[in-house]
Amino acid sequence: MTGAPAQSLQLPAVPAHFQTFLAFDFGLKRTGVASGNRMLKSATPQRTIQAEGDARFAQVAERIKEWQPDALVIGVPYHPDGAAHENTARALKFGRQLRGRFGLQVFEVDERYSTTEAIAGGAKDADAASACIILEQFLRNLP
Repeated sequence: MTGAPAQSLQLPAVPAHFQTFLAFDFGLKRTGVASGNRMLKSATPQRTIQAEGDARFAQVAERIKEWQPDALVIGVPYHPDGAAHENTARALKFGRQLRGRFGLQVFEVDERYSTTEAIAGGAKDADAASACIILEQFLRNLP
């Protein structure tokens, strides 16, 4: 693994009845997806969404219908020093859009180094593997 593992942002309280989660590693062209649950504290990669705009949200809707998650998790990228950049704002906007379109609570996780970790681990689909890393980081920080 190169770099430090992804760090969590300060999480708001996650209700104990929230057991299943769908995570997204947002990208302009591809969005990695992973599903996971609180009990096992593990995540499974899902097929990466290769779409933009409304086409992306149509595929997100399909995944939500299929997995019926209690909440969503998104990775939010930052520079190594913690400073925000253009993709930070894009990921946060994506989170707000998810919340607005699907009415599910969205939790944010600092995803610094998640893609680097996925690639270093030999992932065939770095976007889906990164979504797994993001979700597992989130799940590890739940009580």
